[in-house]
Amino acid sequence: MENNGNELDNIVILTDADGNDIQFEFLDIVNTGNREYVILLPLDTAEDGEVAIFRVKGNGEDESYVGVETEEETQKVFDLFKEQAKDDFNFI
Repeated sequence: MENNGNELDNIVILTDADGNDIQFEFLDIVNTGNREYVILLPLDTAEDGEVAIFRVKGNGEDESYVGVETEEETQKVFDLFKEQAKDDFNFI
């Protein structure tokens, strides 16, 4: 991928179950003690302001992102994200 002077360091490309590549803007990492989560903003729907939250599995080259299992877990992680990023983003 060619950069052409644009800052692409915070862009993450994930492949969905159908083999489609989806671009996300990396926003933050949230730790909940024994688990780590990544907060991403889908670029194709960025105007909606809804983020995607994935649990980080593995580390280094073996690292992957998996879906969060419950709504309760998602809300807990999102609340932690809002608290640690309150100076960087305007939450509604």
